[in-house]
Amino acid sequence: MSQNEVTKAIFSILEKELKNINKLIPGDLLKNLEKNIAPELNNVIEKSGYVSKSKYDSLNKIAKDLEKRISDLEKD
Repeated sequence: MSQNEVTKAIFSILEKELKNINKLIPGDLLKNLEKNIAPELNNVIEKSGYVSKSKYDSLNKIAKDLEKRISDLEKD
């Protein structure tokens, strides 16, 4: 499950639990709440050892490039 999917799942659960209260509050409150809390949730998720797919792909590319450079240096 990607980091974005985890965040969406958490907000889905919150929205479901707040469904009755949602009728009493403005409609855009949950969207504003998500906008403000999502970065913090992503930080917590990342601290738990998960990273976004794009970050993983970037780090993986860097690692492969470094391995290739090392391999090329060893050939010389």
